[in-house]
Amino acid sequence: MYNLIVRSGAWGDRRDVLGADRIFESTERQLVRQFKPDDEPDFERLRSLPCLFMVEGTGDQLARVGELVTARIRGGQATLEYRLDDRIPPIRNCDIYAVREEFGIDDAWEFSRNHWAIKDVDLFQALLRLRTQARQRPQVFTLDEVERIDPDLVSVMMPFDAGFNSTYSAIRRAAEAAGYRCQRADEIWERAEVIADVVSLIDRSSVVICDCTGRNANVFYEMGIAHTLGREVIPITQSEADIPFDIRHIRHVRYLPNREGRRGLSDELQQRLEFLRAR
Repeated sequence: MYNLIVRSGAWGDRRDVLGADRIFESTERQLVRQFKPDDEPDFERLRSLPCLFMVEGTGDQLARVGELVTARIRGGQATLEYRLDDRIPPIRNCDIYAVREEFGIDDAWEFSRNHWAIKDVDLFQALLRLRTQARQRPQVFTLDEVERIDPDLVSVMMPFDAGFNSTYSAIRRAAEAAGYRCQRADEIWERAEVIADVVSLIDRSSVVICDCTGRNANVFYEMGIAHTLGREVIPITQSEADIPFDIRHIRHVRYLPNREGRRGLSDELQQRLEFLRAR
């Protein structure tokens, strides 16, 4: 079983409120009786269940897995304190909606209703099936059957050229200052084919930084892989002209190839990475 808690707006910073009258909506009667003895929610027992925290919608809204820390009712409002599990990557609502029966969600309107339901489904089995079903099956390289994203890993895609070493050092400083580890594909050698190591690194990363300077074909190829896998991609460049038309709608960071420019790049990337970690 698990708690499905849906809000109309984004979840806050580990603390939020929900109308007390919305608790146990869309919950089977036997489960209501089990978790609501004496006409009051048994929050102690509810805390033992994993939680799926969702925002209303059936599109690219992101749901998170976590746990309930405390809950109490006062003045018709339930105050929730919770913890999100950073080891489990966010799940798009549209992916859950496509297989909603697997998650025990029988009514589509639950995706547009602020409420708290108990579902008699193993949440982690449902997530595992979702990940397995949603996995791409490329022909040129292979991917692990199940995603194993490292929430602390930032990978950097840039030309294998010594002229970019100072830029990479600036990126690494930004990542470490924001609490991440940083890796470049040429720092690992796990497989016989270079592309296999590159794809494996992208697949394990939570954030992928791509230097588009010089319109390097390999970097564009790797950026496309990162976008396809749903990774957070941050394009950087020394020249606006090197950003392809297809991705100019994505915010990018421009930097100058000198000490001051790389310092500015590091500062801007650190702010962006800190925002992503806090999200």
